Formats: sequence, structure tokens, C-alpha cells
Amino acid sequence: QVQLVESGGGSVQAGGSLRLSCAASGYTYSNYCMGWFRQAPGKEREGVASIYNGGSTTYRFYTDSVNGRFTISQDNAKNTLYLQMNSLKPEDTGMYYCAAGPRLHCPADRWQAPSTYNNWGQGTQVTVSS
Repeated sequence: QVQLVESGGGSVQAGGSLRLSCAASGYTYSNYCMGWFRQAPGKEREGVASIYNGGSTTYRFYTDSVNGRFTISQDNAKNTLYLQMNSLKPEDTGMYYCAAGPRLHCPADRWQAPSTYNNWGQGTQVTVSS
């Protein structure tokens, strides 16, 4: 049984940083498409970043609003996914979810679609104040 557990959320001021972690059991990160999503109150769940290993190359996708500020990475030895978030803005506030997909790659045209993933963590709250 796959279990994903997020941690690292919290409250920070604008311009601050946080690092989210997602520990997996019953699942090997390095083999599949992994992603981070977020959901603000009253809004749809939004794909923030995804990552997968394509042979000797690691592929990463970012939504435009976080490109250059967030970095997705994984530690295969620890089977843990990370999201380093720098220069945080109030609009980054929301519940952040880790997601794991059944495919060996993240489709470039659907990496932000929740249906691309079939396992989800319970979420960790990020609040950024101005």
C-alpha cells in the first residue's frame, strides 16, 4: 500500500523560504512521475511542479508563477520528495499536496492534471503573510 506523508509547512513572511518534504512507503520515487500540487480556499487544485527520471536525465516541470523560485528534487536513498520554496509570496498560500503517478514519466501536456496521479498525501499548510 502506497503512503505519502508531507511535512515542512508553516507560516512565513513574504520573501521567506520553506522546504516541503514528502516521505513515501510502499513506493519507489525514482521510478515514477511525482508532483506537488497546492489548493487555496475556494480555488481548484493547481499543479506546482513535477519530476521524473528519464534514463540519465531528470526532467522537471514548473508552473509559471513559481518558476525560478521553487525547486523540486528527490532523494532516492531516502525515498523522499522535496519542494524548496524561496521568495515566497502571499499568493503561494495554500494546502500543498504530494502526488505520485503510475507512469514512468510525467506527460508534458498533462503533468498539471490531477488525474495523472493516483496517490496523494494528506497535505501540509503553507501560509505566507505580507
